[in-house]
Amino acid sequence: MSHAIAWTCAAMFVSAAAGQVLEFESGGLKYHALTRAGVTVMVAPLPTRVLGYSILQVAVSNGSVEQQQVQAEKFQFRNAAGKTIQALSARAVVNDVLKRAGRNDVGRLIGVYEAALFGNSHLELRFGYEARRKDAMAIGGTKMRAAAAAAAIVLGTHKLDPGQSTDGAVFFPTSNKALGAGTLTLEAAGEVFEFTLAPEPAPAR
Repeated sequence: MSHAIAWTCAAMFVSAAAGQVLEFESGGLKYHALTRAGVTVMVAPLPTRVLGYSILQVAVSNGSVEQQQVQAEKFQFRNAAGKTIQALSARAVVNDVLKRAGRNDVGRLIGVYEAALFGNSHLELRFGYEARRKDAMAIGGTKMRAAAAAAAIVLGTHKLDPGQSTDGAVFFPTSNKALGAGTLTLEAAGEVFEFTLAPEPAPAR
């Protein structure tokens, strides 16, 4: 369930962001991009919290010569107080949504994620997410529809061949509190990707 995307400014990321974090705003969100070992990771906090989770939009592009694996649970956030929060796996998110989500949770999550996805001028959606969203909305029953929508959005486990990209949402259990300022890290491609995040934007209502 990967979101296939094309990076319209991939060359810029590879040349300008190699080894240093590039920051830019798009669609009202603040993005951070970093390239290491040919792999580019881009992250942005989303202005909503659903079911007590803080959510990040993440996109990964494999510009290396080897296959790379990406997993949501490899993301960690360390806040200013030194507390570390582990992101949940895609399976854990979907299972929790299946148990607890209501119609309003699903609509808000889809709305905010799509606004970020389509509002980012650095990404060009090719295929995948839109079809999965339609399939999710066709499923009967609020709980099953919510779980299907979460599965379409959440960043799962992906094995990216050279030249492939993926995107998705990463969920942090924060008991409906903001992540706040701190350091986001991801281990991938034998490298540590590190981003310094400011306090996330106010939740959308």
